[in-house]
Amino acid sequence: MRELPTGTVTFLFTDIEGSTRLLHELGDRYAEVLADHRRTLREAIAANAGVEVDTQGDAFFVAFSRASDAVEAAAQAQRSLDAGLVRVRMGIHTGEPSVTDEGYVGMDVHRGARVMAAGHGGQVLLSQTTRELLDDGFELRDLGEHRLKDLSAPQRLFQLGDGEFPPLKTLYQTNLPVQPTPLVGRERELAEAGGLLRENRLVTLLGPGGSGKTRLALQLAAEAVEDFEQGVYWVPLQAVADPQLVAPAVAQAVGAKNGLADFLGNRRTLLLLDNLEQLLDSAPALADLLRATSGVKILATSREPLRLGGEQRFPVEPLPDHDAVALFVERAYAVDPGFQPSPAVAEICRRLDGLPLALELAAARTSVLSAEDLLARLESALPILTGGARDVPERQRTLRATIEWSHQLLDEAEQRLFRRLSVFAGSFDLDAAEAVSDADLDTLQSLIDKSLVRRWGSGRYGMLDTIQEYAREQLEAAGESDTSRRHAEHYLAVAESTNLSVEGEGQEDHDLGRLEQANFRAALGWAIESGAYEISLQLAAALENFWVYTDPFEGNRWLEAVFDGADEADSKLRARALRVRGGTLYIVGEFERGMEFYNQSLALYRELGDEWGQAHMLHRLAIDASRIGDDERALQLSEETLAVSRRLGDRKGEALALSNLGLVASKGGDADRAIELFRQSARLAHEVGFDWWEAGALLNVGDVALSAGRLDEAEEALRAGVGIGKAVGDRQNLVYGLALLAQIAHERGQLERAGVLWGGVEAEEQRGPIGQWEADRHEVADVLLARPNADFERGRAQGRGLSMDETVDHALSLD
Repeated sequence: MRELPTGTVTFLFTDIEGSTRLLHELGDRYAEVLADHRRTLREAIAANAGVEVDTQGDAFFVAFSRASDAVEAAAQAQRSLDAGLVRVRMGIHTGEPSVTDEGYVGMDVHRGARVMAAGHGGQVLLSQTTRELLDDGFELRDLGEHRLKDLSAPQRLFQLGDGEFPPLKTLYQTNLPVQPTPLVGRERELAEAGGLLRENRLVTLLGPGGSGKTRLALQLAAEAVEDFEQGVYWVPLQAVADPQLVAPAVAQAVGAKNGLADFLGNRRTLLLLDNLEQLLDSAPALADLLRATSGVKILATSREPLRLGGEQRFPVEPLPDHDAVALFVERAYAVDPGFQPSPAVAEICRRLDGLPLALELAAARTSVLSAEDLLARLESALPILTGGARDVPERQRTLRATIEWSHQLLDEAEQRLFRRLSVFAGSFDLDAAEAVSDADLDTLQSLIDKSLVRRWGSGRYGMLDTIQEYAREQLEAAGESDTSRRHAEHYLAVAESTNLSVEGEGQEDHDLGRLEQANFRAALGWAIESGAYEISLQLAAALENFWVYTDPFEGNRWLEAVFDGADEADSKLRARALRVRGGTLYIVGEFERGMEFYNQSLALYRELGDEWGQAHMLHRLAIDASRIGDDERALQLSEETLAVSRRLGDRKGEALALSNLGLVASKGGDADRAIELFRQSARLAHEVGFDWWEAGALLNVGDVALSAGRLDEAEEALRAGVGIGKAVGDRQNLVYGLALLAQIAHERGQLERAGVLWGGVEAEEQRGPIGQWEADRHEVADVLLARPNADFERGRAQGRGLSMDETVDHALSLD
């Protein structure tokens, strides 16, 4: 794409009128007709120095440095299209938009699109700003002032040429309020909710305060104005407190003097009833109105449904990431024309849940704060999200007031559950809500209906961050600290049920571990802060293997934090905690410090006479003996571990010991025995559901087979190990396995493939340290990087642009 014009820019928007109808009429010929249309437009654009900004389907968005060039391009294109099958409507508008990496932003972009949307096929419309830049060389007709469907104040429009067309598709017969800014995004919602409005007589837009229900409803009403010959009427109800006053408010808006139902009768009329949540008792009267009329439809906004027969509910979700960023940037430019977007903007939008009100309030702060400073201050969002526009209701000037409005409408039981649910992090299930917060189904359903709790597509529940922050304030004010303890105790039981510690019996539940990770973190944080050391130690230990494969560095930080309370724990828990603390240190590569804790743990297990604990710690000492080259001691300790594990019937311990013996055999040069021992270990680990160890044993098979030149056997084992590593999210094993697969590809002369896999490993290393993998890295790197090769470097560059998942998928593909 050529460089976009800057400064004063004229936009040309085009699309084909009735393109859907043409597609049905022409069938396969439509593609040829569309191609001819595009070729014609591009010839006119190129001949007049236009820059094509975007093309989607049959629609063009073009920028020109000069207004006269844009008008001449439109005139030339219409002359060429005049005899064809397609009728193209065009809109031209001039402004001073801002340019970002994503293209143009600002009101002028929206205005140009709306000018085009007001026209008909074959018609070219110009805004007044464009008209003022033209000389008398163009034949223009003044069409007077019109309200565009972006809900702006009336705009004077002009038509190029003297053609006769139907009345413009602009707003009439409506009291929809003028909006200071156009709607950003929401294309999907406009299409889906618009379809529901065509098919139903009552549509309710539902969402929490600040989600943009009113703005979306106003735009929906504007888009639908041509479908309602007798008018579209906005009835704002935020200041109405008595349900009996809803009907009079509607009558006043539509001009009914004597009897609302009689006045509306069979008129095709749309009523936009805005902010009904505090007036739900008016719902029966609204149902009566719909039954007594034939042409009336109601579009309502509310934080909970009206619960009427025939009501079609439409949840208004937060803005998706791209639209949230676009809204923030536009509003930031409005207060600071010199605003420069940065990566912090996307994180701000995520932190604010994509709530339009929160984004607008935050963007207003960019007049005094950079995006980075604003993000730093959003640790507690509500205090900074103030200072809204003075021409909106008081409760919409701060996000706190907006949420507080919803909270005040709750009864006592709803308020109690609302604040107690704030202890959950991320999401939660019904069992957890019942156990921790004494939730009952009816009250929980009521909070969902009132848009304060959300039910995700997974079936779990949660709150938007900004709403949860308010709920936590209410919990603190109520002094119900016991709720946090119940939360921690509940998630300790959940953690134990995952079997993700070495004591766990049965299949490891990695999915549950990942699903509840945010709640585990919240429970640990509370336990540490509150001095509930026994809970914190038990919880950290219960997740021992979870830290290993998700993020051993995070696990190490948690264990360091919880270990302040280890001295107060009983000996058995202390021995367990020492073991887990040593393990997290060891796996991040702090071997000597890890061994100090291992030895303390072993000593405590001996004092307790705990045979299982002793055998397990001997296994860990064997691993370290092998690391430092003391193979004789490694063999002795591993054999002792194996014997005790078999006597105790501990098959998980047996799998550990067999793998250690495989390491000893491998270092002794007996590849066949090493591979057999690793395979036995993998089989046992598979039988007892010890997935992480099974993956590691298979990778060891691959490593030894690769060193022995048995590439097929090595690749088979490595692919199996990497597949398990992907399923459980084991980052260390994935990096190790990918590196070995890269080495196999290199050995086979598949240099570009080897480069892709190694580049993917390097990309993952850039995302954060891997841990004890660093010791093996140099051996693999020495093989792969020994001699420069163009094919390898080409693949390496590609791999550096891949995510870990993409690299793994590439490694497991058969191509």
